[in-house]
Amino acid sequence: MANLTVTTPSDTELAVSRTFDAPRARVFAAITTPDIIKRWLLGPPGWTMTVCQIEPRAGTPYRFEWRNEDGTTMGLGGMILEAVAPERLVATEKFDQPWYPGEAQVSQTLVEVDGKTRFTITIRYPSKDACAGVLNSGMSVGMEASYDRLAKLVEA
Repeated sequence: MANLTVTTPSDTELAVSRTFDAPRARVFAAITTPDIIKRWLLGPPGWTMTVCQIEPRAGTPYRFEWRNEDGTTMGLGGMILEAVAPERLVATEKFDQPWYPGEAQVSQTLVEVDGKTRFTITIRYPSKDACAGVLNSGMSVGMEASYDRLAKLVEA
């Protein structure tokens, strides 16, 4: 995971960061435009995104659904709480088949320095156990695969 950094700012938070060789406006567009999201937010090989509904505006719901080639499905949704293009997006997150109890809050920040964008997602879970469970789930493998695809799109 040379390109991805995973840290625990607190016992209920995970922060995942990566720097992209692209301006933050381009990265922000790639994380908020459905047609682009469907090309990179796929996790490990074998998954496709079947539903991608998002409008980066506070007070709007969003919905993502995936299907694996083996027929497995996964979905999540929530509410956009804050959207400040191209620097910040904050939303709630709840999975259809919860692998942790309750709802998380996801804050995405984009900081540009010298034409490169540091993209950080900080996820605050409802408990220490939920955070630890996600950290130990291997989630970083799927996130790194997705971010590698995102890099190819925004750095092109």
